[in-house]
Amino acid sequence: MSHNYRRILEKLTIQNWRKLYKLKIKKKKIKVIKKFSKSFLLLILIAISAISCKDEKSTNTKAINENKVETKKADLAKKSDKKVILFYGNSLTAGYGLDPSESFPSNIEDIIDSLDLQYEVVNAGLSGETTSGGLKRLDWVMKQKVDFFILELGANDMLRGLPIDETRKNLSAIISGVKAKNPNVKIGLCEMLAPPNMGDDYVNEFTKIYKDLSAPDDIVFFPFFLEGVAGHPDLMLQDGKHPNAEGQKIVAGNVWTVLEGML
Repeated sequence: MSHNYRRILEKLTIQNWRKLYKLKIKKKKIKVIKKFSKSFLLLILIAISAISCKDEKSTNTKAINENKVETKKADLAKKSDKKVILFYGNSLTAGYGLDPSESFPSNIEDIIDSLDLQYEVVNAGLSGETTSGGLKRLDWVMKQKVDFFILELGANDMLRGLPIDETRKNLSAIISGVKAKNPNVKIGLCEMLAPPNMGDDYVNEFTKIYKDLSAPDDIVFFPFFLEGVAGHPDLMLQDGKHPNAEGQKIVAGNVWTVLEGML
């Protein structure tokens, strides 16, 4: 046995073994701690990264939602800035027998949109409506914003043979009611003609209603808006009373000719 080996063995006493063992354990612990520290640090970095991503995602989502809200507000504001054109009438306005998009108010809205004009069209037509019925529902209709009020009523009064004086009185009351609700509203009155078979006296008196009520400067007169449509079977529904889709386009053109000057 060499001298060096002997010296090493002499030092390997129980006490020295214990010291060496503790030192070995300590080194292992240090390695484990170092390894654990690295793993723990990695976990912390991953957690921080995840939180950051979550916060970033949350921030982005919040930003997107805020943008949507702002866009919606802007759209609503833009819509509220538009002036409202309300058509108040019976089945002729409502577009009886057709899809609502084929009614003449809807066709006028298409014209307005194509010209990029800032107006909103509201179709307040009701099939079967008389001047009396129109007067009764006026307060409810005028609760909304209205800048242009286009009145188209009287045809059903005529078809039912109602007294002409009553029709005149109701139309006049509707006009007065609109002015009372909003003095700044521009009002248009659509002329309705009675057929010849009603008799000359009735035809003349009935037609006179619209000309008389449109006499004031603040009421715009719309000449017979069914001109070029009434009496043309190819432009009417089978009932012979209501315009078909093509007829409604012509009616829209007749109405737009006068309405454009009001805007």
